[in-house]
Amino acid sequence: MAHAIEAAGLTKRFGEILAVDDLSFTCDEGRIVGFLGPNGAGKTTTLRMILGLINPTEGHAEVLGRPYAQLEDPSHTVGAVLDGGMLHPGRTGRNHLRALAREAGIPDRRADTLLELVALQDAAGRRAGGYSLGMRQRLGLAAALLGDPQVLVLDEPANGLDPQGIRWLRDFLRTLAGEGRAILVSSHVLAEVAQTADDVVVINKGRSVAQSTLTELIARGGGGMRVLGPDVSRLAELLRGQGATVSGDGSEIVVRDRSGEDIGRLVAEHRLVISELSRVGTSLEEVFFELTEATGGPS
Repeated sequence: MAHAIEAAGLTKRFGEILAVDDLSFTCDEGRIVGFLGPNGAGKTTTLRMILGLINPTEGHAEVLGRPYAQLEDPSHTVGAVLDGGMLHPGRTGRNHLRALAREAGIPDRRADTLLELVALQDAAGRRAGGYSLGMRQRLGLAAALLGDPQVLVLDEPANGLDPQGIRWLRDFLRTLAGEGRAILVSSHVLAEVAQTADDVVVINKGRSVAQSTLTELIARGGGGMRVLGPDVSRLAELLRGQGATVSGDGSEIVVRDRSGEDIGRLVAEHRLVISELSRVGTSLEEVFFELTEATGGPS
């Protein structure tokens, strides 16, 4: 079965500038993939190559097994928000969505349904040029969902959202992923990515520096998983036998390079008794800075 999104050896040069360098990763249905990197790392260029807006110098990208340009019905296959979503400032939010819907052969009523879904029904009759940045972001999300696509590509969707809006976005994306959609999302709000993403791809200077589940990335970043309980000594033996890095003894250990899921599976397999399994020490932000040697946040 094809991945929902697959980038294979993507490389993009702009003259002497190597913007993306042999980048490969996947995004599967029902998963949210956080796409992270410092300013200028090549994230937006990568998203544009996936969406067929620019051609790669080398490599290729596919959506549900096909290059974007070869999709039979792209508006019903993949939805995207780039640059905050493009809109005509003189149109109302409702007319903006209806114009896009008619172009794609989608009934007007879909626009009204989505305005309610993204909590813009009360502002639907206002000119979009007067919307706040957060409202424009939500209108862009509605536009991306017009065709009820299976795949979403979102560039900085949390930009301009207040804390309440960010929480709304988190719940919204989790609901969409729960419906089986694949979501690739770039973001500079690392704390939010840590609460939303299933998997993470980190790039720096156009190259991949880390790809894994979010839990595995954090667990391997110098923090680890803390385990307490009467059987942790036995658990430590089993983990060390598998090559894991384990510190501590007695009734408490810290496991540096295994996820909570890995440890839980071993506990269940051997019917061990533990009282606590928790993440310690390292945040996504700390791992990000370590991997990219960045002094500022990603864009």
